[in-house]
Amino acid sequence: MRGQYQDQAAVAADAYLAWWQLAGVECAVAEAPVDWLRPVVAPQPATVHAPRTSQPVSEKPETLEMFQQWIMTDSAQPERRWPGPLLMPAGQVDAPLMILTDMPDPADMNAGSLMAEAAGRLLDAMLRAIGLKRDDVHIGSLFFSRPPGGMVEASDLHSAAERARLHASLARPRRLLLLGDRTKRALLAANDGADTKGLRDFNHQGGTVPAIATFHPRLLLTQPMAKAECWQDLQSLIED
Repeated sequence: MRGQYQDQAAVAADAYLAWWQLAGVECAVAEAPVDWLRPVVAPQPATVHAPRTSQPVSEKPETLEMFQQWIMTDSAQPERRWPGPLLMPAGQVDAPLMILTDMPDPADMNAGSLMAEAAGRLLDAMLRAIGLKRDDVHIGSLFFSRPPGGMVEASDLHSAAERARLHASLARPRRLLLLGDRTKRALLAANDGADTKGLRDFNHQGGTVPAIATFHPRLLLTQPMAKAECWQDLQSLIED
């Protein structure tokens, strides 16, 4: 009888102690006082600060090689929005003549180089007429790829014109030949007398260079009567 009573008392004691443990009492005596009436505050999650990443700084290219690398790697260039490969400028610095066109023709995109096929052959003939050949000149374009339909936005044309001025300052040619009406208007329209014939001072980021604008070979192929005027423009390049 006594053993059964003791067993029941032990169970009751265990239940009593478990109740106080659930109430938060874990020991009878502690070193520091406890405010049992304090409000229960849920623990706040630790704030995790993401590591600060440095933003890439777009630096102005200082050499022609850096310029080409910038065009090929900078995601902000308008050509990144268009399909097709980039057709990079060809030629060395300090060339006697730099030729700038507006953008690659479809034939250029197929050939993988600027001024290809019939337009390129006509350009080679134009260069021979002034005592030069393709290897002597520096050839580039406002845009390094061709947008769908050959159409560009006004904001892209403005940025391409500023880019072309940087290109000219790094290439350092002795003369500049602009091919096509769009190239002419993008690079010369800001100056007074944009329609004046003969050599003009083209302002770029490194100074000025004598420049002249003439018909694009693609137009001369369809309008041969314009070749006489084009020849007069080319003669300005070889006159002192």
